[in-house]
Amino acid sequence: MPDNQSAPESPTTTSFAEFAQRADYSLMESLHADPQASGDGDDHQPRQVFSGHYVPVTPTPIPAPEYVAHSKTLFNELGLSDDLAHDHEFRRLFSGDISVAREPMRPLGWATGYALSIYGTEYIQQCPFGTGNGYGDGRAISVFEGLFKGKRWEMQLKGGGPTPYCRGADGRAVLRSSVREFLAQEFMHALGVPTSRSLTLYMSRSETVRRPWYSPNSRSLDPDILVDNPAAITTRVAPSFLRVGQLELFARRARSDAHPGALNELQMVVQHLIERNYRPEIDPSLAFSDQVIELAGLFRNRLTALVANWIRVGYCQGNFNSDNCAAGGFTLDYGPFGFCELFDPGFQPWTGGGEHFCFFNQPVAAEANYQMFWASIRLLLSGNKEALARLDQIREGFSGAMDREIEVMWARKLGLVNYDAALVNELLELMVLTKVDYTVFFRRLSSIPENILALKESFYQPNSEQLDARWNHWLQRWLDCVRGSKDAKTTSIVMNHSNPKYTWREWLIMPAYQQAEHGETSQIKELQQIFSHPYEEQLGELEMKYNRLKPQEFFSAGGVSQYSCSS
Repeated sequence: MPDNQSAPESPTTTSFAEFAQRADYSLMESLHADPQASGDGDDHQPRQVFSGHYVPVTPTPIPAPEYVAHSKTLFNELGLSDDLAHDHEFRRLFSGDISVAREPMRPLGWATGYALSIYGTEYIQQCPFGTGNGYGDGRAISVFEGLFKGKRWEMQLKGGGPTPYCRGADGRAVLRSSVREFLAQEFMHALGVPTSRSLTLYMSRSETVRRPWYSPNSRSLDPDILVDNPAAITTRVAPSFLRVGQLELFARRARSDAHPGALNELQMVVQHLIERNYRPEIDPSLAFSDQVIELAGLFRNRLTALVANWIRVGYCQGNFNSDNCAAGGFTLDYGPFGFCELFDPGFQPWTGGGEHFCFFNQPVAAEANYQMFWASIRLLLSGNKEALARLDQIREGFSGAMDREIEVMWARKLGLVNYDAALVNELLELMVLTKVDYTVFFRRLSSIPENILALKESFYQPNSEQLDARWNHWLQRWLDCVRGSKDAKTTSIVMNHSNPKYTWREWLIMPAYQQAEHGETSQIKELQQIFSHPYEEQLGELEMKYNRLKPQEFFSAGGVSQYSCSS
C-alpha cells in the first residue's frame, strides 16, 4: 500500500511475530549498498566508504538488557501493545541483538555516510582519513523499516555499537544521554514541533562506558573528570533518517566525478527522499525536474516553520550542522540541545557550539543548511535553464520566508492578529534587561494580566522603578492591541495553545538519569506524564515541582547550565 493512503484500522500488534510482519525495507530495496561491504554485516572497523548509499552492518547487543522506558504514545500510534516493550525477542532486537530477526525481517541493519558543512563551509577534518569518506553514522544503526497503519517508519538504534563510520570510538551511548534523547523527542512531539520519535530505552548494568563528565557541584565549563556510565540503547523512529548531509555527500562526489555512478547515486537518494518524506505532496506524474522544484519549495516551508517552532518553545539545537538537519524537515539531533530558561538570545547550552548556533541564530543556521541542500539538488537540473531559474528563485526567497514564519510565531505567542515589530522588539529588550524565565513569562502573559504583578512571577531579580514603568507602558500598549481584536478569554485560549505551561529544565532531568543508573525509573515516568501534556495545568505537587524558576545553585553548574556533547 502506498505510504500516503490510509489503511484500514488494524488490530493491535501483540507479539514479535506479528511485529515482524510489518517489515518493508524500501531503503535497502531501492538504494545501493556499499559494494565493498562484507556480506554478513560484520563491518565494525573504521574504513573509507567510497560509494553506495548505505553499509549493511549488524548492531552489537548490550549484555543483559534491562527495560527502562517506552513511549506509550508512539506505541499507540503504531498499533503496538504496551506489553511488547517487555517481550523477550522485542527487547533483544531493540537492545542490539538482530539475530532474533525473522522473515520478512532482514538479519542486517544499515548505517549511512554523510558530509558535514558548518554555515555553508565544507569540512572533512572530522573524517579520520581526511577525505570525507569515513564520516557518517558512527553509532546509529537502523534495524527495521516497516508499515504501521499505512505509514512508513524507520527504527534506528542509538548506541548500537561500531560501524565503519565510527572513527575509532566504541559506538556506544551512555544512559545519561539516552534518557535525555528519549524524553526530549516525545516532549517535542507533544509541543507540536516536528521531530523524530522515541520507541524504547534499554540499559545494561554489566557494560559501562567511560566518558568525560562533570564532578559533583562543578562550575567548570568543560568536563573535569572521567565517569563510568551504564551503556544504553534508545530507539528513535522517523519516516526516514535522510539528512541534508547525505545529499551533500553525493553531490560532492558528483562534482568531483569520484566514481562513474556518482551523479546517479545523487539522483537516486533525492528520489528516495521524495518517496519517503514528500510523496503525498508531490505528484509522481510530474517530470523529475519539476519534482525537484517542488521538493525545494516544500523543504523550505518545513524548515522555516520548524525553526520558528523551535524559538516558540525555547528550544536550541546547539549543533545545527548540515549533518544534523533532517531533509524531511523535522528535529533530528538530540545531543547538544537545550531549552532556554533565563531568556537570552545568545543562549547556547553546548560548550562546543559557539555563538553561531545560539538560540536566536537558528534561522541563520537553517539558511546555511538550506544553501547546501539547494547546491546539492541543483546538480540534478544541470542544463535546464528554466528549472534552474525556478530553483534559484526559491533559494533567494528563503530569508523572506523565514522572516514571515518568525513574525507569525511572535504574533501567536502574543495573541496578536498582526505582527507588530516595534512591540515585539521592545518586549525582547525588556525581557533581557529584566532577566525573565522564557516559559513562565509567556504563560503568565497568556492570562491577559491587567498589571505587571503576574508577570513578576517570571522575573529572576527585582526591577528598578524605571524598568517597572517601562513594563507598565509596554503592557498597556499590548493590551490595547489584543483588546481591539478579540475578547480576552479567546485571546488567552489562543495564547495558551502557543505557550506551554511546562518546559524542559535540565536540573529536573538530571535526577531522572541519575536514579535510572540504580534501576529507579519513577522520575522518568513522572517526566513522561508532564511532558506528554505540556500545555495543560497540573495539580498539587507536580505543579509546584515543574512550574518554577531555575534555582540559583544551578546557574553555571557543569552538566546542567552547560555541558559537553559527551554521550
